[in-house]
Amino acid sequence: MAEGLLIISPRRSRRGNEMILSLQIAAAVMLLSAARIDAIWFSMPDSGTKCMSEEIQAHTVVVGDYQVIHNDHPDRNLTVSAKVTSPYGTNVYHQENVTSGQFAFTTTDSGSYLACFWLDGHPGSVGASLSLDWKTGIAAKDWESLAKKENIEGIELELTKLEGVVEAIHDNLSYLKKMEADMREVSERTNARVAWFSILSLGLCISVSVLQLWHLKYFFQKKKLI
Repeated sequence: MAEGLLIISPRRSRRGNEMILSLQIAAAVMLLSAARIDAIWFSMPDSGTKCMSEEIQAHTVVVGDYQVIHNDHPDRNLTVSAKVTSPYGTNVYHQENVTSGQFAFTTTDSGSYLACFWLDGHPGSVGASLSLDWKTGIAAKDWESLAKKENIEGIELELTKLEGVVEAIHDNLSYLKKMEADMREVSERTNARVAWFSILSLGLCISVSVLQLWHLKYFFQKKKLI
């Protein structure tokens, strides 16, 4: 009898594989499109520091371009200082008294990288804005130079970009998997310590109760109440 037997036709299997492949390509294209975000603009305080942070994996290329301008007088030259620090507080970039600049480095540690900017002594310069184009990973790659070096163009170049996006997705998933494993390990260690603390607390409470009963019994016997 053929009841309860599930038969999958090769045509349907091929269609399923094609659909999965299409979804993967669509996700890669969406990620590549998302990486093409324009620079962000934010207002600079007359005094003080403006900072931005981003969670970045280790061994990731980071490129950032910044420029400061005056909102009311674009022709007025303003200078800014910039500093980028690693998750452990190490300076990976530091520049002072510039109107624009670029920082580029490859991360050595995973964590939150902090970029801070402040104006260099311009009293009354309220209204200054700074543009920051911060790219990491696949978005920071110089595709034009790669295309000239490898002599590729058109569809081949787009496929190379998609391959890079897929590798970036794989690296991100591996990073998230590692973070989840680390968090699970910390959670298990914490649960074990809490369990031992609970056992010790229970043992201490029982010991104190026994001592209290013994003391009360001795006290009542001394007073000849029992």
